Amino acid sequence: MDGFIASGRIVDLVLAVLVVEIIALSAWNRRTGRGPSPGTLLLMALPGACLMLAMRTALTGAAHSWLLLLLVAAFVAHLADLRSRW
Repeated sequence: MDGFIASGRIVDLVLAVLVVEIIALSAWNRRTGRGPSPGTLLLMALPGACLMLAMRTALTGAAHSWLLLLLVAAFVAHLADLRSRW
C-alpha cells in the first residue's frame, strides 16, 4: 500500500473516479435536464483536480515549479468557480 501511495497512483485512481463522476452527472443532466450542466461540473471539479495533481507531484518528487504552477492553477480555477456562482 505504501508503494501505491508513494508512486502517486492513488491520485490517478482518485482522478479516474472524478472523471467517471463528471461523465455520469453530465449524462444524467442530458437525460433529465436536472442538475449542474457539464460546464458547471468542470468548473466545480477543476480546482480539486489541480490540487490532486499537485499532490501527485509532491509524492513523486517532481520539480517544485510544477507544484507551484498546479497550486496557482487550482486557485485561479477556484476563483473562476466562485465568480460563476456569484
